[in-house]
Amino acid sequence: MNPYKQLWSRLGGRPWTYIIRDLWHRFEWLWLIGLLLIGYFMGCNGYEDMLGCMITFNLGYVAGHVFWGTPYVPGQKGE
Repeated sequence: MNPYKQLWSRLGGRPWTYIIRDLWHRFEWLWLIGLLLIGYFMGCNGYEDMLGCMITFNLGYVAGHVFWGTPYVPGQKGE
């Protein structure tokens, strides 16, 4: 068994990607508002470089975990 599977089987009981995907679909508005507010406050407080890194990371995160890969199945279990 690989280390990631050992970890998620003990913490959460299923792959974290599926848990995060469920949270995104249940609370999508909160995720979007939260990311928007973090970006706004970082931009207002002189963190332009960090803001660019955060935007890049979040675009990859959202695209990789929510929109690409396996289809969304609510409550999906691991193998």
